[in-house]
Parts: sequence; C-alpha cells; structure tokens
Amino acid sequence: MATATPVRTAARPQIRQTQLFIGGQWVPARSGKTFVTINPATEEPIADVAEGDAADVEAAVRAAREAFDNGPWPRMDARARGRLIHRLCDLIEAEIDELAALESLDNGKPVNDSRLIDIPLAVQCLRYYAGWADKIHGSTIPIDGNYLCYTRREPVGVAGQIIPWNVPILMVAWKWGPALAAGCTIVMKPAEQTPLTCLRLARLAQKAGIPDGVINVVPGYGPTAGASIVKHPGIDKVAFTGSGETAQIIMRQASDTLKRLTFELGGKSPNIVFADADMAAAAAGAHVGIYLNPGQCCCAGSRLFVEDSIHDAFVERVVESSRKRRVGDPFDPATEQGPQVDKAQFDKIMGYIEAGKREGARCAVGGGRVGARGYFIEPTVFTHVEDGMAIAREEIFGPVLSVLRFSDVDDLIRRANATSFGLAAAVWTRDVARAHDVARRLRAGTVWVNCYDVFDAAAPFGGFKQSGFGRELGERGLDPYLESKTVTVSLDPPRGR
Repeated sequence: MATATPVRTAARPQIRQTQLFIGGQWVPARSGKTFVTINPATEEPIADVAEGDAADVEAAVRAAREAFDNGPWPRMDARARGRLIHRLCDLIEAEIDELAALESLDNGKPVNDSRLIDIPLAVQCLRYYAGWADKIHGSTIPIDGNYLCYTRREPVGVAGQIIPWNVPILMVAWKWGPALAAGCTIVMKPAEQTPLTCLRLARLAQKAGIPDGVINVVPGYGPTAGASIVKHPGIDKVAFTGSGETAQIIMRQASDTLKRLTFELGGKSPNIVFADADMAAAAAGAHVGIYLNPGQCCCAGSRLFVEDSIHDAFVERVVESSRKRRVGDPFDPATEQGPQVDKAQFDKIMGYIEAGKREGARCAVGGGRVGARGYFIEPTVFTHVEDGMAIAREEIFGPVLSVLRFSDVDDLIRRANATSFGLAAAVWTRDVARAHDVARRLRAGTVWVNCYDVFDAAAPFGGFKQSGFGRELGERGLDPYLESKTVTVSLDPPRGR
C-alpha cells in the first residue's frame, strides 16, 4: 500500500481525460454535448466533460457485452486476472499524488484526506479482491443416486455501476474490485459532480493491461445516462450507491428486465455514548463520525445520543473541538475540512440548519457559511434536539450534528432504531457485556464499539431497512457478481444399443 506521507505542497493536477471511455477508446459523446465540472472551493469551472446519454450507453454495453461474451477476461486464468488488478494498484500508487490532487480539485476534500485515507483504502480494496480472483469455487454435493453433482460460481455478466460523488476513487474500487475478480465486465457512470478521477482510473486500467471493453466509463446525468444503464437489456446487474429516492426509481425501471440489484443507500446513524465511556476517545470519535468528508458520508454519526449524567460535559468537548476545526482551501495541508461538493448540497444543508433553529433546537456552535466564495459550511452542533425534528430524522449529508439525551437503555434502543435507515451505529462504553448487548439490539449493518468509521476491505458493509440491500466488501461483496450453476452428471455406464 502507498506510504502514508502527508502532503506538504500540493500542485494543481493536469486534466487529461474528459471524454467517454468505451471499448478502450476515448470518444466524445455522440450528441456532442458536454457538461462543466465545478471546483467547489472556488465555484470556478474545472473542465468540460463529455455528456453521455442513451446512445453512448448503447455503445458501452455493446463493448462490455462483446468483452464478456467473446473476449478473454472471463475465460482468463483467474490468477492472471488477479495479477492485472494488482498491476492497476501499482499504477495507482505510482500516481497517488496527482490522483489525490485531482480528487480534491473535483470533490473539494482536503488533499491529505485524499492522499492518506481515500486512495490507500481504494488500493487496499482492489488488492483484496485481486487475491480473491483465484479463490472463487463451487462444491460437490452428495445427492441420491449414481450421480456426480457439483456447483460452479460464474460471473453474472455485464455489470452496470452507478456511483456517488462523496468518495469517488473509493467508490470506483468498491465496485470494480469484486466485479473484476469475478470475471464481469463493467459499464460505470460516475457522478456528474466528480467524473475526473474515475476517467483517470480507466486510463490506468488500460495501461495495466485489462482488456479493452472490460471497463467502460460513461459520465452523464442520472435521468439520461443512469436510466439508460438501468433499463438496458444487455446489462445483467446494477450496483448503485446513492439516495433512497433514486434507488426506488431504479427498482421500478429495472423490473422489466429483472436485473440483479444491490443498493448502498443513506443513513441516520446513532452514535451512543454511555457515562462510563472514555470521554476523550468518545468525543474524538463523535468528531470524526460527523465531520469526515465534511459530513458527506452515508454512515455519518449524525445522531449523538449522550447519557444524561455526562451530557453537558461531553457536549462541551464536542463543541470545543468543532470550534477549532480548520475549514478552508483543500490544497492547504493544514486544512481539515473543505467545501461541500456543490451548490445544491450547500443549499440543502443550510436549509436543514435553518429548520433546526426554527423547530427549537439550540445551535451550540457553527451554523453559518465560511467565507464568501466556495461551498464552505461551519462545523455545526445542535443541542436540545428532539426525536421528531427534521435534523434528527432526515439525512442531512453535511457537517451538522444533533445531540440527544438518554437515560434508560431500553428507551434508547427504541429511539435509536426509530428510523427508516439502518446503515451504521456506534457504542461507547467500558462495559463489555453492555457493548455486545446494545450492538445486538441495534438494527444496523455495521456497529462500531469504542471506535467510528473503521473500514477494511475484508469487512462487509451494507444496510438494514431503507439503507439498502446486498453487501459490499469482504467475501460477501463477491456474491452479487456471481451466479451459481448446478451440474449433475450420471455416472451409470452407457447402455448398449
């Protein structure tokens, strides 16, 4: 994995890939249209990117279909597939500084976050699945009669993958890793806000020797490029990370072709601090849990439940650390928090802040814009929050923390679970028995105990309820990209004529 060396000076990256990547070729959109990707720190244009639509998706599906049906990728020795994925990782590590700068330019996250968190995790994920490529196997089954019965696990086919803008490089790795290891081919639509690193990774995949047509990238908008991927009969499976509202549309659109679907959606995750917790560690965990990527994380610990007896002292710690958080230029190595990704997200978050004030919550720190240019928002903490308030019920996807009191454990569990989401949760306590009991009772796909935002490629991630279905990462992350085939062979000798 890349050496974790903080960036001291970060040069603005060169913009090299702005066209569609289809069948190993860089091509303009057939319509000739482009869209502008905006630097969220300055509100200035970065580049014009080809805007794919149905015609381009059609071409990408044809390329992916040909690569799957007749190309070498699914027929290649599995270890050879793994070696090519490892080679892609080598190239990512060789260009890590420029990739980090490109990610921060397009997304707005601090360059050290891109360099030290996102890209190393992406490489870890791809290397993990490279190791799985030659370990996907079936089993023999002892059935009645003189038969040999066995199963094969085969690639599902062409995978349509639609990713969000919050962690673009990492989302590429989460989607490409298991699909490539399984032997699938890919048509990916990156978010229109952040297409640049996905396009650069496609170039590196080609350079690594992954055959043309295996990976295709079609930037564009959801109602055109995204919907075309979902509806296309040549795509066998769709993986989507994003909002629940979009997932509902995808489910309806995919019903005609009965595509396999996996969704990783939103959250309103409870972060629970008991009175016996290590206060300093829990406060630091609460800080990371809400402000990482500034709050633009599906598993953000946006509901902080604090036991009554320590509430006031604990809130003081959280407010003080929020006040000290450095917001500013993503290319300044001292910056801890950059801007929100675009104006729509900025306006949405500011609307929730105003709603919190209007509904009677107290804004203990933050609540305003930082500077006059760029989509920067102050780290914000609300106290006196009630469960029915919008800031306690709805996913804000920004640096806004709601603090809620609790005293009774059973009532706490009821309140923590009283949400349509179920992606993540955390528990802070020195009582081991209580930690395991609360973790068991919380309806969430991931529960952290005395930590927050700990990710590893080997640990499955996904949600309960309206936070999605299916899992990414770990061995379970391979399942959506594989079909199981049963083969039954008669062992009776052939009869004569």
